Amino acid sequence: MRRPRPLISLIVLALGSPAAADDAPHWAFVPPASPPLPDIKDAGWVKTPIDRFILAELEAKGLRPSAPADKRSLIRRVTFDLTGLPPTPAEIEAFVTDSSPQAFAKVVDRLLASSAYGEKWGRHWLDVARYADSNGLDENIAYGNAWRYRDYVVRSFNSDKPYDRFLTEQIAGDLLWKDELRALPFSSFILHPSSFSDSFDPLIATGFLALGPKVLAEVDEKKMEFDIVDEQLDTLGQAVMGITLGCARCHDHKFDPFTQADYYAMAGVFVSTKTMENFTKIARWYENPIARPADLAKKAEHDKAVAKINEAIKAFTANADQQVRATAKKDEKLPDKLEPRYPDATKAELKKLRDELAALQKNAPDVSSAMGVSEAKTTDMALLRRGNPLSPGKLAPRRFPVVLAGEAQIPLPAGESGRRELAAWLTRPDHPLTARVMVNRIWRWHFGQGIVKSVDNFGRLGEKPTHPALLDWLAHRFATDGWSIKEMHRLIVMSATYQQASLTSEELRVKSEGPPLHSSLVTRHSIDPENRLLSRFPRRRLEAEEIRDSLLAVSGLIDRTAGGPAITHVKNREFLFDHTSKDGTKYDSHRRSLYLPIVRNHLYDVFQLFDSTDATVTKGDRSTTTVATQALFSMNSDLVADCAKRLAAQLMKDDDNAGRVDRLYRAAYGREATEREVERALSAVSAFDQDLSDREPDTAKRRARAWTLVCQAVLAANEFVYVE
Repeated sequence: MRRPRPLISLIVLALGSPAAADDAPHWAFVPPASPPLPDIKDAGWVKTPIDRFILAELEAKGLRPSAPADKRSLIRRVTFDLTGLPPTPAEIEAFVTDSSPQAFAKVVDRLLASSAYGEKWGRHWLDVARYADSNGLDENIAYGNAWRYRDYVVRSFNSDKPYDRFLTEQIAGDLLWKDELRALPFSSFILHPSSFSDSFDPLIATGFLALGPKVLAEVDEKKMEFDIVDEQLDTLGQAVMGITLGCARCHDHKFDPFTQADYYAMAGVFVSTKTMENFTKIARWYENPIARPADLAKKAEHDKAVAKINEAIKAFTANADQQVRATAKKDEKLPDKLEPRYPDATKAELKKLRDELAALQKNAPDVSSAMGVSEAKTTDMALLRRGNPLSPGKLAPRRFPVVLAGEAQIPLPAGESGRRELAAWLTRPDHPLTARVMVNRIWRWHFGQGIVKSVDNFGRLGEKPTHPALLDWLAHRFATDGWSIKEMHRLIVMSATYQQASLTSEELRVKSEGPPLHSSLVTRHSIDPENRLLSRFPRRRLEAEEIRDSLLAVSGLIDRTAGGPAITHVKNREFLFDHTSKDGTKYDSHRRSLYLPIVRNHLYDVFQLFDSTDATVTKGDRSTTTVATQALFSMNSDLVADCAKRLAAQLMKDDDNAGRVDRLYRAAYGREATEREVERALSAVSAFDQDLSDREPDTAKRRARAWTLVCQAVLAANEFVYVE
């Protein structure tokens, strides 16, 4: 009887072997060109070149784009997309009443210039960089300085740092910083001694390579080292190139043309990089010193004072020991430690010196450092059979994957890790993947799905692009026009594609006229049921951070303080969990969600509830689930209740009940309340007021409580958490 093929073999047969892929290069491994703009019939619809690519596909399928979104929906959409916060009623009214052709462009420019932009889009990159404030996996020790990388990312997005520079800093920032330090003229050290350290961003940026989860108590130190290198390599592959290099650790990649030799040639770059101070249990990760000269001077002065007291204690005890020996009996055998035999006055004086030392050490000046990497001994890694450190094979000289970089590669320098060359190779305008992957991420974060739906996997197991010519056109423009992420935003949000209504023209007609469904609507859904061709703007639910931030924003509770440590109840490298496995991290801050702690293995429950990432792997996509506990959160959460109470208190300042309802709807939904909604809200207030009369005799308190319940109901509705 013939044995059935294993599942993996059937998949290989279905997809073809890696060898077959070499004969016909996979689309993602061919450098993107700049295709011509396609011909279309309805040129009047086009606002940016993007629209020509989208419309060409729609017309080919016999579909039409939807009508433009109304101005209130559009400003709410773009404000959430670019800042993660709701627009204020004043901002909405200013846009609605601005009839100039540049009205929307002015809104976009204002949003891109706001500090909230970097906080929103920095969060997207932190998902990709698997950012967290603890190591997870075993000991769960605090990454007490990880916040510096988070703030660096926010600064980079706000300053529109070119993406090629952004990547280079994260991969080889320590080398870049030294290069730029050497390039400073000698006079700058004389006239401005702190100028060489005005910005430590390149050093902080290398936190990208250091932030991953680590088993710090791993018994096998070599395995720990290789696991960390594997995690770095896999993160770099998926985050920057959209490829799963980690699959080649134990054998040649089963689906993509990456060999085990490719893997270990790349791994050698990271083996030659210092990520850990040591691998002794509990292992310590490396941190780059980022202290300025004045701080170093204070530290040196402090160390000198500590050394002076230590010398004084040493001399004092030596003198005291000598006195004990001098007063001892001739044949008396003295113990090794003579301190217990000191006179009381001597003990008191010694205690005074030690107390002075302890106080000095307790008040030691803080010398700043940041998680990151540095250079280590340059090493070509041996190919490990089946990924086993105990079974090394032949050496794999450091280089980049052949299918992407070719056979004729210049050898990496013998005295450096090769990260500098790696960054330069990744940011070449003709690199097949780097620009494609990033513009696809930007597209996904605007439209809910990427042109390539599998945003972290451009390999043969990933999805094919819905608009391959558009993807190449965007990637080519991105890489050749300065790698500006903000310009890519402008190009996208100014397009007619982005500015469509989330309901098709047929759906709008059905909504206003009622059934039966228009036949063209049925046709549209049968041709493109997932809206991959974008004949309308995709409706989306707010992400976890946006939901929480919106609650705080509309209630007036939000604290816009930016930056700084996320974890303050324990110090850097200390345990986040005590002996009872209880985590003492608190999330009662009213700052933006970006600044809340991300504890691996114990994520904030609100983030878990609304589908945030787990921070252990690169994740450029998020799912959107709908579960009963989300509704229970809106009904029972202290956060929602507190926000509703604060919002109600603001409404109570208005004596007009109908005006209160209208203000509530404008704050929560960005639109005025209808007559029916005003009527229902006021009816609910009366009903709540009557129901509470037995429990609350105070009329004012009872009325405030009734309005709080109405506010909570409005905040719990779908319209609050969905963007049209």
